[in-house]
Amino acid sequence: MGKDSKPKAPTKGKAAAAGDAKKGDAKKGAAAEKTEKPATHVNVRHILCEKMSQIETAIERLNNGEGFDKVARDMSIDKARQGGSLGWKLRGDNVKDFSDAAFALPVSKVDKPVYTNPPIKTSHGYHLIMVEGRK
Repeated sequence: MGKDSKPKAPTKGKAAAAGDAKKGDAKKGAAAEKTEKPATHVNVRHILCEKMSQIETAIERLNNGEGFDKVARDMSIDKARQGGSLGWKLRGDNVKDFSDAAFALPVSKVDKPVYTNPPIKTSHGYHLIMVEGRK
């Protein structure tokens, strides 16, 4: 052994080997996550309002348990009134701030949405954005 090398601790049976295997698996999982390709498309919904006070009302309704799609139908000022669905969007299809926010969100469902809060302000108004799928 060289001056800087350390002796390896002896393993103690199957339990130690199993523990070592779990550590190795965890490292493989972390490496796989880092090499996973980022999404190029998101299936996105939004609620668009002209004024911040309107978007605050939408947030209050969502916090009270209403579905994202219902609040979008009632409050959104654009074609997304059909439940807020914008469909599958390619990165860069929307204005930069909207696209950046959408691609940063986790996937969620309309009955338990994870949405942008604070809202995203664009030239179109104030957006609450949620993502239903990624690919």
